[in-house]
Amino acid sequence: MAFASREFIAVPDDHKGQIVYKWPDVSIRRYTKAIVNADEVALFVKTGQVVQTLPPGRHQIDADEIPGLGVLIDVATGGNAYRAELYFAGTREYTGFAFGGRIDDVQDPQTGLIVTLRVFGDYALRVVDPVLLITNLLGTVDVSDNDNIATWVSDQLLKVMRTNVTTQIVRNGWPILGLSVYTPDIEAAVILKANEQLAAYGVSITRMGNFDINLTPEDAEQLKRLAKDTSYSRLAGSFNQYAAGEMALGAGAGMAQGGGAVQGAFLGMGMGMGGVAAGQPTAPTPPPAAGFAGGGQGGYAGPPPGGAAPAAAAPATDSVPCAACGVGNPAGAKFCMGCGQGLAAPAASHCTNCGTELAPGAKFCGGCGTAAA
Repeated sequence: MAFASREFIAVPDDHKGQIVYKWPDVSIRRYTKAIVNADEVALFVKTGQVVQTLPPGRHQIDADEIPGLGVLIDVATGGNAYRAELYFAGTREYTGFAFGGRIDDVQDPQTGLIVTLRVFGDYALRVVDPVLLITNLLGTVDVSDNDNIATWVSDQLLKVMRTNVTTQIVRNGWPILGLSVYTPDIEAAVILKANEQLAAYGVSITRMGNFDINLTPEDAEQLKRLAKDTSYSRLAGSFNQYAAGEMALGAGAGMAQGGGAVQGAFLGMGMGMGGVAAGQPTAPTPPPAAGFAGGGQGGYAGPPPGGAAPAAAAPATDSVPCAACGVGNPAGAKFCMGCGQGLAAPAASHCTNCGTELAPGAKFCGGCGTAAA
């Protein structure tokens, strides 16, 4: 009996970092001393049910002192041992658990593009109810392994984010570029919703760190390129003018790097594109719209308030009106400056004396000198 009274049960020093530590022996001798540290709770479990808990302190394993142990007496030992699983659950905060993965495909409210959101970060958790942890999680996860618990909690986090984060972006119209501005709001909402999910398992997330919602490299590059093209088109006046400027810059770079033949090729291509751009109608500058977070203005936002559209310019008295849009064009113009449609050629006039065709605007006949009618 003296030898038995000197036996101790406690969490070994090399297992202090475990959330849950399981004592390896299921047969516990009577009068053994159990040492429960200040940040721990000991639990006796039989057939998946917690039959007794021990608070912090030093306890003697004896049914006379701990009445709940009476159901654990091992009859085969003559009452000198108790048969049960003994767990030590830590109640302090455990930090440094990483999580991350794909959230969902969402539509960027700013551009309308479909992009893939991802999330990465780490979190800290605490056991708030050891009985619930052992009772509800023991059959699903090996709770004696921190990695198994962390993996399960991370899965619950991603499940919450797939619904909560997507809902907030769509409901609030948050642009994907610059989403980090709203990280504190998203983080707080995720902790709240995740703890509602984890409450039945006796654990809670206390805080998060390095919380980052981002895009795949391909989607990030696509959105940045679109934002750049939109801003530069606004500065240039239209996308056609911006494209012509980009072509001119490319031709200049090619001439700076190539030889004479290459320079000639680039120059010819640049002049050709310039002529094409000059012959095409100029697209109107997009009106102001909600911008990218931390950047310039965004894309087209629809008609101005009230739905009124700008009136078409009235044709000048000395101009040729376009049959398609009504915009006035200078005499002799072959294409409309407003819509690019071809203009009907004016009817030719002839000399009333000799029948020679008169040039446009001529006051005298070039064949006989007769004054034009």
